[in-house]
Amino acid sequence: MALREWTVGGVLLSPFLIYVLLALLLTGLLRFIVQATPLGRWIWHEALFDAALFVCVLFLVVRLSGSL
Repeated sequence: MALREWTVGGVLLSPFLIYVLLALLLTGLLRFIVQATPLGRWIWHEALFDAALFVCVLFLVVRLSGSL
């Protein structure tokens, strides 16, 4: 994916927005899977886990899309 800004109604949007939205979707899917399994009861602080999971998934999305 080429990293170029988009213009929508005179507002410049960063291509990073796509990465964040994709990471948010994947994080929600992973979070649903974790809650559906017995792993969900081992999470001590859910908000901290969600934030850390999002950062890790965002890193993977950016890293993988940069190598394409």
